[in-house]
Amino acid sequence: MSMSLDGFVAGPDQSRENPLGKRGLELHGWHIGDPRANEANGIAADWLMRPRGAYVMGRNMFGPVRGDWDEEWSGWWGPEPPYHAPVFVLTHYPHDPIQMEGGTTFHFVTDGFEAAYAAALDAAGGKGVDIAGGASTVRQALAAGVVDELTLDIAPVLLGSGERIFDGIASFDFEPVEVLHSPLATHIRYRRTHQ
Repeated sequence: MSMSLDGFVAGPDQSRENPLGKRGLELHGWHIGDPRANEANGIAADWLMRPRGAYVMGRNMFGPVRGDWDEEWSGWWGPEPPYHAPVFVLTHYPHDPIQMEGGTTFHFVTDGFEAAYAAALDAAGGKGVDIAGGASTVRQALAAGVVDELTLDIAPVLLGSGERIFDGIASFDFEPVEVLHSPLATHIRYRRTHQ
């Protein structure tokens, strides 16, 4: 999860025009084309964006459509999303799967986080499940105790408001095991201290 120095993973006023909220895109410059990116950022992106067997994400991360699916939408990423694996999207509204180029299929789960995570584990075939985000989905994963590793990509940005990743989290049972510095973020990989 990319995060600001003041703990926000998305800026305020998320919308179709600003899917990560105002200034939220500044949190992701280390891996999505900031002109200041260099070889160190490429190494960070390769290390952190390695493929997984399946993904779980929240509906807000998937797109801006709220309520019933009353318009066509297949994600922010164009015809070939970066996942190249099954993605299980949490939603309250049923939707048929959407198959994309490159091996990504979005599956829509209405039975809650634990059902989505179980489906992702099954689909991953032992290759690992990534909780893609957003903040609410990561909080649900932390509360369910299914996160073995958590990587925070801390950008030197202050957003002042938006969506925090750790709101409502009572304890943090992780220790840092690896730190990678790059000009646009500090990447800290944490591992759960007891299972």
